[in-house]
Amino acid sequence: MDFSPIGRVCSFCGVVGTQDTKFSGGLGAMMCADCLSYYYEISQSPARIAAVSRPPWEGMSDVEMLSMLPLISATADQVAAFLEDWVQLARARKISWREIGKALGVSRQAAWERFAQREVPSRDSSVSPG
Repeated sequence: MDFSPIGRVCSFCGVVGTQDTKFSGGLGAMMCADCLSYYYEISQSPARIAAVSRPPWEGMSDVEMLSMLPLISATADQVAAFLEDWVQLARARKISWREIGKALGVSRQAAWERFAQREVPSRDSSVSPG
């Protein structure tokens, strides 16, 4: 699994990571250091919490709303890639497709069909030529 910040996307502001970008987060959702500081400051004031407690789209124009779609899409892609990485980590630990499917709330077959094509054979399972 690639743990580098390069190419990762802040799920809050959309900044694309470079080698120097600091991210917090997990399970695919990432938050850059600037957003972390911003939301920490908001969390320290009940008045500021109340000001951001409404859905953000309520105050957006159509243009602003449409401008958020690429960020939402990039975040969804990042979370999907993170899920694929975790499934591959589970498979590397020899966790069965049945157990993975159960954890995801789907059948073994559905889990296999969704993720098996991305599975990379481990080096010790390769057969050396004759």
